[in-house]
Amino acid sequence: MQKKWKRFTVYLGLLALFSIAGCSSDDAKEVKEVDASEQKVEGELAEQRVIAGTVVIAEILEELDIDAIAIPETEKELASRFDGLPTIGNAMQPDMEIVKSLDATDFLSVSTLEYDLKDGFEQLNIPASFLNFQSVSSMLNEIEMLGERYDRSEQATTLVTNLEKDMEAVETVAAGKEGPRVLILLGIPGSYLVATENSYAGDLVKRAGGINVMEGQEPEYLSSNTEYLHDSNPDIILRLSHGMPAEVVEMFNEEFQTNDVWKHFDAVKNDKVYDLEEELFGTTASLQVPTALGQLMEIFYR
Repeated sequence: MQKKWKRFTVYLGLLALFSIAGCSSDDAKEVKEVDASEQKVEGELAEQRVIAGTVVIAEILEELDIDAIAIPETEKELASRFDGLPTIGNAMQPDMEIVKSLDATDFLSVSTLEYDLKDGFEQLNIPASFLNFQSVSSMLNEIEMLGERYDRSEQATTLVTNLEKDMEAVETVAAGKEGPRVLILLGIPGSYLVATENSYAGDLVKRAGGINVMEGQEPEYLSSNTEYLHDSNPDIILRLSHGMPAEVVEMFNEEFQTNDVWKHFDAVKNDKVYDLEEELFGTTASLQVPTALGQLMEIFYR
């Protein structure tokens, strides 16, 4: 096994103070204390100025009934609660001048962007949280934590429970089948990497009963070595894109047509090569997990 693997370096709130006026009656005092407590919670929520740093986070905020003051640029249609909000530019390179001007109490992004964004937020003294969406389980944990942070625990529990039920149904079906050996390629403009079971896509493949040919590898992504990949003998090849999907698909097509090594893959010979939608199979987990798993089930067992 060649050793030319490399790591892929992709890698709360203001409290309002209220005074409580005393009463001569103990009962009246108790009622006023309860009212003050309610006012405190409402005040805390009203003071939250949250920026959704990615589309997935915006979608989760919608499910948790949490407002935002800004969102990233996207062609995807988001919930009406975000209509008319300012945009911060690209999620991977937000416009820091706009972000700073919004006086946010928290900028929510994902851990895969922390390396590139953290220093900029610290230099401008902008509160930022980087949520771990690198697997389905870590996303569910982050949803529950957001529920606690923003007093939306009930909504968070409901969301997590529904997602878990949908996933359990898929995994139950997959458990009774013999899963295929799967090679996952992540394409970026001009290059591509191999996704291990520690990546989000790898997590999905495992939940759908597939066996990742890179099983046991620690990094999320590895550099490609076609000769070694051929020896791994995948039954199915999944091709994912990260940014500019049309260009990435074209790149993959050219690679598979011009590099003779690919012609010797059984997956290629048997026409078992699939290009997956970036919206469902991104580099981080999303609320579309059940749909993504359903698509993998169709590919693996039809």
